[in-house]
Amino acid sequence: MSNINDPNNPDAMLEPIDDLLLTEGEELPHGEERARVRDIASRIPESLSSIGRDISRTIERALSAKDDYVVAVKVSHEAQERLEQLVQAGVFRNRAEAAAFLIDEGIKSQHELFDRVSLKLSEIERLRAELRGMIGKTE
Repeated sequence: MSNINDPNNPDAMLEPIDDLLLTEGEELPHGEERARVRDIASRIPESLSSIGRDISRTIERALSAKDDYVVAVKVSHEAQERLEQLVQAGVFRNRAEAAAFLIDEGIKSQHELFDRVSLKLSEIERLRAELRGMIGKTE
């Protein structure tokens, strides 16, 4: 599955749209073409405003999420594609939700590992306290 904004795939990058640019010696458009250009140009402020609202809503949701934490992670190309598949299939609204689900499921499936890690961390903390006690006694 290819993403048009994938920096690892330069062939998939979008080409600039030259519809609104005039080359040297080219005249201004007439008739239907001029109306089309005006129509496109008139939509620009609306589009920019919409983008601003979307960004604002996203920030508000992120700030209002009380139980959620934001973690930036690097994922492999395959993982990115799998996350995108879940989004395109409509299972999740976005890749972040898909990633959060998969992380939670991974933690659940590795509960024995986390039980062992918790025991080892308790042991490490006990040893640290013991060492701090030894240092405190020698002073």
